[in-house]
Amino acid sequence: MKYGFLEVGAVTPEIRVADCEFNKSSIMKCIKSACEKGVKLAVFPELCITGATCGDLFLHNTLLNSAKDALLYVVDSTSNMDILCVLGTPLLVGGVVYDCAVAFHKGKILAIIPKMSEFDGIYKFAMGKKTVQNIEFGGQTVPFGANILIKDKTLCDFTLAVNVGKGSFAQMPQGAAVFANLVSNKADIFESNYMYDFAKAYSGNTHSAFICADSGYGESTTDFVLSGKNMIFEDGNLLVEGKKFKNDMVISEIDLSALSFRRRKNGLAQDTDYYTAEIEFDAEKTALSRNFSRMPFVKNDVNYFEEAISIQAAAVQKRLEHTGVKSVVIGVSGGLDSTMALLASVRAFDSMELPRKNILAITMPCFGTTKRTRNNAQIVAEELGVSFKEISIKNAVNQHFKDINQPNDKFDAAYENAQARERTQVLMDIANQIGGIVVGTGDMSELALGWATYNGDHMSMYGVNCGVPKTLMRFLVKYEADRIDNKSLSTALSDILDTPVSPELLPPDKGEMVQKTEDKIGPYVLHDFFLYNMLYLGFSTEKTQYVAKYTFKDEFSEEEINKWLRVFAERFFSQQFKRNCSPDGPQVCGISLSPRGGLSMPSDVQSNLWRGK
Repeated sequence: MKYGFLEVGAVTPEIRVADCEFNKSSIMKCIKSACEKGVKLAVFPELCITGATCGDLFLHNTLLNSAKDALLYVVDSTSNMDILCVLGTPLLVGGVVYDCAVAFHKGKILAIIPKMSEFDGIYKFAMGKKTVQNIEFGGQTVPFGANILIKDKTLCDFTLAVNVGKGSFAQMPQGAAVFANLVSNKADIFESNYMYDFAKAYSGNTHSAFICADSGYGESTTDFVLSGKNMIFEDGNLLVEGKKFKNDMVISEIDLSALSFRRRKNGLAQDTDYYTAEIEFDAEKTALSRNFSRMPFVKNDVNYFEEAISIQAAAVQKRLEHTGVKSVVIGVSGGLDSTMALLASVRAFDSMELPRKNILAITMPCFGTTKRTRNNAQIVAEELGVSFKEISIKNAVNQHFKDINQPNDKFDAAYENAQARERTQVLMDIANQIGGIVVGTGDMSELALGWATYNGDHMSMYGVNCGVPKTLMRFLVKYEADRIDNKSLSTALSDILDTPVSPELLPPDKGEMVQKTEDKIGPYVLHDFFLYNMLYLGFSTEKTQYVAKYTFKDEFSEEEINKWLRVFAERFFSQQFKRNCSPDGPQVCGISLSPRGGLSMPSDVQSNLWRGK
């Protein structure tokens, strides 16, 4: 449970209908196996003590008494096991039979939660109530009712709610970080994705973990087949799923602290009108087996890429309509960012039915510009049908060096930044000449690291790329390269993708660029990983290190990860002053660094707590 990870499982045991003796032994085998694997929370299907397909036998004392004895045997057998189990059983309370979930830990029954609907396709039970009352069961006084949450005394981010049967958003208990859903889902090709879609949507909307345990093979097939589809979701993302029609146990680690951070950020408070049952897990380190995306901002889905570019294009279109201008100016370098800004602007102009020639792409070669990037910039502009202009800034920069007594062979910050600021001045002034606006090219990764010249490429009249991290940028440009029916344009875009990221501010060596961004500040794949986990999920530095080492174990050494994480933390906090006066621009993928609603942080904040050891 270190760093907030909790290992959980959804378990479908082998059962025999109405054979509680067999079923209790099968359930215990599963619990023991789960314990050996480090599982702390095991969720079993609806009515698994008896089987969900017993029909009118649920009304017979013979079956009900056998189910009660089997349940108490399982509860007692776990007295020395540090595992919270949630198990489905029929239960006679007050003369009526309820379909219940029983939660127990270390031999103690914590709560009994009845099903809240009378009938969802298998058998009609009495409908449970939200009101909680205490009942005597197995020599214990146990809370009985739907409005029950289970909390850990020391693991403050763990709050469990339980639901029996197919839920609805209105029916599910509110305010928990983890939901256990016990179901008996009939296989039906018309509704085959119902539980998947529900679990995905619910966990995403509530920033919670959703564990679905489903009855499966071993149930009666008299009138239907139960699918046995187990799933674990976290914040709308599927962590693991089992196979249909096969009894199995699926296990993953849910990230309680990340869920808690997301819930706080989105104002999802716990409902106070719930009875709370407490447990206390033994403190242990959770071994990781789940997958963490190397590039969490990227989804391998063309619809995702199309949506991202559409957001950018719509943003440019709205800004043009609002300002009433019909021209834009973009500084094109033959690199990823300026290419993406140009592609998004072309889409906006096409949507507005404005001529592409109203887009002026300007390349401004200087001391570090290579033939490769300059040619790619021209090819892309010309093949897209926009206006293209080349303005060398060498003379202007050299004159500026003379004015400020800057040696032209002293490759310091003034040498580099003078070029960036001269380019921005040219773009701004030409935008004024043609009555247009300057569309900026800087991306979110550069903003996070402050890798921009203050009042140089840092500034524009609209920053269309500010919500797109560098790792995603590559996929968006590739998406456009693959879909465009223009061989020359597609070839140029592909070559841009193969070109190392560089500001090209230092003179090349024999025509080859010598200044490569990732050699200086570190790999963008790591920085975007750090940005997502620390800003979107609220990871501590130590947790980020732990997960990064696990995720990139075959790619980067521990020393490299620690080094670049320190660089990220130091730059992220020290460069906030640039973000606090950054231009407008659209959020694209869940994070915004805008000071106007994305990231509120003072420029003078200290980075000590986030630098790591």
